[in-house]
Amino acid sequence: MALQAGRGLCENLLEPLHCTFGHVVVRSAFRSRVVNAYGHALGFNCGSNERNRAKHIWDWPAKDGSIGATACIVIPSFINTKQYQDTLDWRPLAWYIHDHLQQYSEMVFFAKNAAFNLTWRKDKPLRKISSKARYKGTLTEPGADNHSGDHSSHYPGFPEFKS
Repeated sequence: MALQAGRGLCENLLEPLHCTFGHVVVRSAFRSRVVNAYGHALGFNCGSNERNRAKHIWDWPAKDGSIGATACIVIPSFINTKQYQDTLDWRPLAWYIHDHLQQYSEMVFFAKNAAFNLTWRKDKPLRKISSKARYKGTLTEPGADNHSGDHSSHYPGFPEFKS
């Protein structure tokens, strides 16, 4: 199950991001239940095991039985742009991914280096973007007025998407 979930994450999300932006730094990805529970207990910014089913714990399906995988990543070519350096605004990257990677399920952005958890789900991706950094809260989710349509006005100058 972990291999299937990891392959889905890589093929559908990480590899297209690498083709488009170049180097992608993976800060955290697969965790066993034991390692995740330990990190959670010590306050290392790990959610509970129950919360990480089909996310960082790739070999434990979600309650609905679906499989998934999460990686916490940084895209250096994005954080090194003048636009990001001047504003620390992660939202252009979020909208770009939302418009180009239909298979993402969730993105959760953090304060340092626009790092974000990127989640792939095999069945029924949620397509929700939220943040624990600047501009906290939910940027979009299914049913929100801004969820569908073209968001390219939010990311001018971004590279052509390559898959």
